[in-house]
Amino acid sequence: MNSSHDLAAHVNDLFATIDRKDTDGFVGFLADDAVVRFGSGPSVEGRNGIREMIGGFFDGIQAVTHDIAFAGRIDDRLVCEGTVTYTRHDDSKVTLPFANVMDLDGNGARPSIRHYKVYIDIAPLYTGG
Repeated sequence: MNSSHDLAAHVNDLFATIDRKDTDGFVGFLADDAVVRFGSGPSVEGRNGIREMIGGFFDGIQAVTHDIAFAGRIDDRLVCEGTVTYTRHDDSKVTLPFANVMDLDGNGARPSIRHYKVYIDIAPLYTGG
């Protein structure tokens, strides 16, 4: 990414894809051998395993909306911070803080993500908090 405009567009596209619960679109942001770790869950490697994990998570919620407060890149690392609101299937909502750290592969307008780490305490989504 050569400019702050490229960075903002990339981040907006990524989170819009997630907020649409577009599993294949999300996987399209990843390198073939990408690794994703969500919260304290185990790391999942490769597009097929990640597709299964993310698809299962999306099936468990009605909707998701991210509000990005900060996104910045240092070398090949992209960091995003904000809040995410999950809508459960019973229409109740929970808003949680998160930080994502992504190791990128490439410098174009849309570099692939090699390692995607989501730092979040997801427990309140399942405990009614």
